[in-house]
Amino acid sequence: MMHQPDLPEVIPVFPLPGALLLPRARLPLHLFEPRYLQMLEDCLKTPGRLIGMVQPVTVPGREETGLYRIGCVGRVTQFSETEDGRYMITLSGISRFRVLEELEGFTPYRRCKVSWEGFERDLGPSESDPEFDRGAFLALLAQFLAAEELQTDWDSLKEADDELLINSLSMLLGFDCEDKQALLEAPSLATRRETLVTLMEFALRGGASDEVMQ
Repeated sequence: MMHQPDLPEVIPVFPLPGALLLPRARLPLHLFEPRYLQMLEDCLKTPGRLIGMVQPVTVPGREETGLYRIGCVGRVTQFSETEDGRYMITLSGISRFRVLEELEGFTPYRRCKVSWEGFERDLGPSESDPEFDRGAFLALLAQFLAAEELQTDWDSLKEADDELLINSLSMLLGFDCEDKQALLEAPSLATRRETLVTLMEFALRGGASDEVMQ
């Protein structure tokens, strides 16, 4: 387990719309752009092997996107190269961070100076949700998946602990960037679950969700 003093002040960041990473969760990524292949190569040379995931923000009149102020850093725990030079990697979520400033430099990928203050809980053990009504939650989820014509592995969901269930759904369901950011910034597992319930109820009342959960 990493500790806060081990976390660097400057990290590479990967702004990927809709890709959410949460502490103690795992995110598979497919890297093929040259700048991100370079980012991975540089990352693997460092002791922490850390990459920050952050949602991009469209800036009117600019080609480059801005960044949301809060992201989550992950450690590269698995990687494999394909025959055509692409990489499949897995990031294991460590801690959220706050972007202080984006740094100019000579790397083709983006880097940020970040603060870890306020996210000490992310480095601890799994969270629980004492008020979690699993039966009601799964019933709502069934309605949501049916409305969106999505399939899932119900046996795995029923066996998952509270944190794995809530965080996995937060990461996998196809909400937009703003909604994903709200899930990321939720201060506790209970508030993330409440946010997730609100988003599913909103979608059932006429919102839209386009991505498929595998």
